[in-house]
Amino acid sequence: MDKLLALERFVRIVERGSLTGAAADCATSLPSMVRSLATLERALSVTLLNRTTRRLSLTDAGRQYYEHCKLILGQMQQADAALASRVVEPRGKLVVTTSVVFGRRYIALILAQFLQRHPGVSVELLSVDRVVNLVEEGADVAVRIGPLVDSSLVAVPVGRVRRVICASPKYLRAYGTPRKPEDVRDHRIVRFTGLVPKSEWQFRAESRKLSVPIKSAYTCNHAESAIDACVNGVGLGAFLSYMVAPARRSGGLRYVLEDYEVAPLPVHVVYPYSRSLSANVRAFVDACVGTLRRTKFD
Repeated sequence: MDKLLALERFVRIVERGSLTGAAADCATSLPSMVRSLATLERALSVTLLNRTTRRLSLTDAGRQYYEHCKLILGQMQQADAALASRVVEPRGKLVVTTSVVFGRRYIALILAQFLQRHPGVSVELLSVDRVVNLVEEGADVAVRIGPLVDSSLVAVPVGRVRRVICASPKYLRAYGTPRKPEDVRDHRIVRFTGLVPKSEWQFRAESRKLSVPIKSAYTCNHAESAIDACVNGVGLGAFLSYMVAPARRSGGLRYVLEDYEVAPLPVHVVYPYSRSLSANVRAFVDACVGTLRRTKFD
């Protein structure tokens, strides 16, 4: 428990950027916080933080240790949650945020099933195509696609989504199937601006990134409308695989240029770290992680 307390204090120091602020957060004295950090560094035989009178900064070893500490504390929190959910019935408000199409395709169903199991919980789903600051906007849990930039959150990986190029069989019969990235220059293009803000598509050829200019026949800021245009034979489109997976399975769309796709994007369930995480957040995170890890996004 002493080691766990030291890890928690170290993480808090890093996140606050101040020993004084971390001490206040942990309801302890500044000397106690200093001793805890010094003891941890002695035990590890490394310097974790460079300390001056004005600022704190992580050493290379400290940065690596910080990431491990977050993972350990997150796993401990999940273990606590698994036990707590058996004895504490979730209740109260739960605010979940994710992107619009992902929310409709996956999270809405997970929430419906969650509410059936836990009638004491009320849910608000914020479906927006932007990164929501959980603390500032009062959200409890988010499902995020892409690299994570907020290191203060607990992040649980649940899968990956591909960035795919697709078209309807009707379009491919009429205009042919592109065989290499440069071929898209000669094709009609449906550009979904939420994913492709510039008039170019990104590819990967033999570990080399490749940008190909495109000429849009149809430009749209709404994912479903852009997908419908592709299904109706307007042109080639670029989407995240989960967006078009139903149309692909039904035969309405086919993927092309799969050998040239850029690296897939990670999907995480994220939530603020807290030792007093509510039972409803714990229960929903467990349900969401379990379901999404069994889901195929392509």
